[in-house]
Amino acid sequence: MEHIKVKDKNYLMRNIESNAIINNDLNGYIEYENNYKRLYNQNKRIDQVEKNVNQIKNDLDEIKILLRNLANGS
Repeated sequence: MEHIKVKDKNYLMRNIESNAIINNDLNGYIEYENNYKRLYNQNKRIDQVEKNVNQIKNDLDEIKILLRNLANGS
């Protein structure tokens, strides 16, 4: 496989056979991966916090019902 450099883009190469553009910027790729992992973990954390909040809301609703029943003498 033979490659030629893309003009004014040191990190890009063109495959002569397929005409595909290949990105050789390893630092850019590592930065992309790190950002992806950070956002994935952040979204996972947000989902967990939302689940916890919903559970707390359900628990509070149940407590309110129990208190009303207790106040009404049931």
